[in-house]
Amino acid sequence: MRLITNITVKQILTENSKEELSNSFTKRKLQLQKEMDQLRFEVKRLEKTKKYQITHLQQYFEKELDDRAEKIKLLDFQLEQLELLPIGAELKEREVQGMIDVKVGDNWNELMLGKTIVVKDGIIEDIH
Repeated sequence: MRLITNITVKQILTENSKEELSNSFTKRKLQLQKEMDQLRFEVKRLEKTKKYQITHLQQYFEKELDDRAEKIKLLDFQLEQLELLPIGAELKEREVQGMIDVKVGDNWNELMLGKTIVVKDGIIEDIH
């Protein structure tokens, strides 16, 4: 019998992966800042049309701006933490689903411990 299970994918931090992660976080942060600028522009434009109630507009756009500001704070925190991590540290990258074979006589506890794939610079280093 085959079962679907969650598999943890961990990444070993190298100079290259650290730089890629840093660039990714920074790029995402810049994108969020651009979105915030666009939202501010839109709210001003819509206020001038006077087609909508200003209070509803402000509430909606404030919520959107706050959401993005929170995401930026999280990215700043992640960038700070990334700088503190030593080369060789393992980072949980994501979880994927995979199939496992189960047969009579298998140790259930061992099967349910969970599988892990370790990746270093895009190459699978270990599966356990």
